[in-house]
Amino acid sequence: MVDVDFEWFDPQPEHDFHGLKTLLRQLLDVDAQLFDLSALVDLILSQPLLGSTVKVEGNESDPYAFLTVLNLHEHREKPVIKDLTKYLVQKSSTVTTLSNTFQALVSPDSSSEVGLILTERVINIPSEVVPPMYTMLLEEISWALEEKEPYKFSHYIVLSRAYTEVVSTLDQEENRPQKRKKAMGKKDLFYFHPEDEILHRHSLGFGGFEYTNDEGEEKADSKRAFQEEGIRPQGHMILIEGSAFEGAVKAIGEFLGPRS
Repeated sequence: MVDVDFEWFDPQPEHDFHGLKTLLRQLLDVDAQLFDLSALVDLILSQPLLGSTVKVEGNESDPYAFLTVLNLHEHREKPVIKDLTKYLVQKSSTVTTLSNTFQALVSPDSSSEVGLILTERVINIPSEVVPPMYTMLLEEISWALEEKEPYKFSHYIVLSRAYTEVVSTLDQEENRPQKRKKAMGKKDLFYFHPEDEILHRHSLGFGGFEYTNDEGEEKADSKRAFQEEGIRPQGHMILIEGSAFEGAVKAIGEFLGPRS
């Protein structure tokens, strides 16, 4: 057991650029190369009073986790937001419960204000760091609205990650019948962010999508860690109505918060 003290900070333009870029690269996985991540980090850091980072070695260290929200309408003319919005529209069209819905919300003639929630953390960071980030985001949005800032969101779209387990080709080469039988069955979907399953209950729709640069199952063994199966990642998105967001945040706290 190792005792670690986690600290929450506002995004720091002078310290967090490289750490946030690394976490965004992890969040977007193989599709990260489709976007100007430097421009995306600069945009996140341009609103230092909205969102938070989690660190363990003080303010000047790299973040181990972050959460922020970007107004897709307010920043619609920025190239990186154009690229992200186009990407999300394309991917949402493959999700049954989101098909056409998200596209209508971000269309040029829509009056909706959609907040894109980006959040990621180092793989072994405990999920207990998540509820404070969401709670602080709610508070920060409330304070920003008092200052007439453009954060009155009608909807939120959460970009996340999931994965399926893929039977190792090494196991198949070893001719293990039980492994082949498992591979033929329906594959369960697992979530890198356990809070996603709570957000589902408060959403208008959600679902997974294949990455544009999907590497296929043949690369699954290279992402095999602490388990027998390989991992095939995929993107995941969750659409939440603005009026339901506070309840969703409360539910995350009840699910992932410290146990008494």
